[in-house]
Amino acid sequence: MNAQELRTKYIEFFKSKDHAQIQGKSLIPDNDPTVLFTTAGMHPLVPYLLGEEHPAGKRLVDYQRCIRTGDIDSVGDASHLTFFEMLGNWSLGDYFKEGAIKMSFEFLTSPQWLGIPVEKIGVTVFEGDAAVPRDDESAAVWRSLGIPPERIRYRPREDNWWGPAGATGPCGPDSEMFYDIGREPCGPDCGPGCPCGKWLEIWNDVFMQYNKVAVSADGSGGTYEPLARTCVDTGMGIERTVTILNGKTSVYDTEIFAPIIAAVERAIGESGRDYAYGGDPEQDRSVRIICDHIRSAAFILGDPKGVSPSNVGAGYVLRRLIRRAVRHGRKLGITGKVLSPAARAVVEEFRLPYPELAENQDLIIQELDREEEKFLETLHKGEQEFAKLLPGLLKDPQKRMSGRLAFKLYDTYGFPIELTEELAAEQGIGVNRAEFSQAFEEHQELSRSGSGQVFKGGLGDQGEMAVKYHTATHLLHQALRLVLGDRVAQKGSNITADRMRFDFSHDAPLSAGDLRRVEGLVNEQIRRDLPVRMAVMTLEEAKDSGAIALFGEKYESQVKVYAIGDFSKEVCGGPHVEHTGILGTFKIQKEQSSSAGIRRIRAVLE
Repeated sequence: MNAQELRTKYIEFFKSKDHAQIQGKSLIPDNDPTVLFTTAGMHPLVPYLLGEEHPAGKRLVDYQRCIRTGDIDSVGDASHLTFFEMLGNWSLGDYFKEGAIKMSFEFLTSPQWLGIPVEKIGVTVFEGDAAVPRDDESAAVWRSLGIPPERIRYRPREDNWWGPAGATGPCGPDSEMFYDIGREPCGPDCGPGCPCGKWLEIWNDVFMQYNKVAVSADGSGGTYEPLARTCVDTGMGIERTVTILNGKTSVYDTEIFAPIIAAVERAIGESGRDYAYGGDPEQDRSVRIICDHIRSAAFILGDPKGVSPSNVGAGYVLRRLIRRAVRHGRKLGITGKVLSPAARAVVEEFRLPYPELAENQDLIIQELDREEEKFLETLHKGEQEFAKLLPGLLKDPQKRMSGRLAFKLYDTYGFPIELTEELAAEQGIGVNRAEFSQAFEEHQELSRSGSGQVFKGGLGDQGEMAVKYHTATHLLHQALRLVLGDRVAQKGSNITADRMRFDFSHDAPLSAGDLRRVEGLVNEQIRRDLPVRMAVMTLEEAKDSGAIALFGEKYESQVKVYAIGDFSKEVCGGPHVEHTGILGTFKIQKEQSSSAGIRRIRAVLE
């Protein structure tokens, strides 16, 4: 079964169980300062898991593209990925543990669907602690379906608990499903959830059952109350599941990566080297890194809210992925372009489920080629600077390069520490990596404090001030359109409890007069204390009513439309304040360029 067949079967199965298919969302989250990318299938649905009504109903199913960068240095082994796809089904106050588990079991084991033998499946459930009892309910359901007790393992909070988005809020136990890949057990206690590699996790059912309250000032402790409205969210990784269904041991050995690997092989062959994937572990690792990183980069660049390579935020992550891929291409001896041939294979492979890739192919290739050329210049300059340092390093009796000096090459010339280490090793010189790491950490702390953002992982703020700022973005958007013209369109926003950041399409800086007019229009609507009303309608009805919808965004057939008096009307998921008079005074702090053709406003509510 290939990835497209898995996507199709999953959607068909849950549609047969009365789930409405919804559209996966952008890789670039709106109004969430805690993460740079959409990190899980549940991420875009958090407002609905926290109580918002979804226009498509209480049973939902989708597939979602995701990026996680925490394990970027592990990419290149058999399983780690930066970009991945999640299948998910959702119950918003409808079915709960028994319904979710029985549907999961049916999809996994029924010959009509995945047909995995029951004896290959094991599960884990929450073992309970002093605050919350163990999840015997889920265990009982699994036993009733034929999973024997020895393949049902109780696991602690760090393994089988989904915490609240903040210090308090909805949370609950989860039940994870594992596939036995056939290895010998590592010992008598080996079972589902064991990290030895025998059991591979493929699906996770999360049960939002409790509300965490009464947390102490330091964030510890807390008590749990049962939720009146329980929810389920689930996640199944496409790449891992396809690996299992095809009897493979690595995600890179599936049809998902075959055309991308073939493109890299061709680039190596055109450079005059004889290479076939699967013959040399170290070279194969470099090929896997290139494939993963270019797949990630193509999806980031091709996203409707795509970002460009830069030195901050999501753009910095994108640049790091691209440069790491180029470096491994050079390690493989590729003398021509590394990135664009692999990117074209990515676009061709995913054009059906993600048509925006094909629509934006020219942009993807253009950005990758430009970034590759810039980085090759960086590599050349860095190598020249290293050559200048070399005589002094060779005179050092300890034959050791300081980490501070290595960091200077990185910070000033963008020269990767790995390349510095390789060049130094060729001369019998070591590099103080610990000192480099310390300098790098200090640099990151300085960058974070300077930008006012700390990306900690987690989910969007639903607090009072964040909701006020979210409402204010609607007023700002309409004010900009009135002052600058209807061609202005929102290109992203980022909200914390302390400020808002709003990106919009415009090709020139705003004059002081324009900024005063925009600020004045927003404050006028706040003084008018306009009501904020929500209606659910079809997307066509929303557009016919004059509502603004974000360009390139994917919407469900039924959408929420928020009208702020007679001033603003937008398609939006919420939440918002009930009337504008409580927002305070709107103050623009800064207006600047974000990228080509995109301006950025930072503002506060005082």
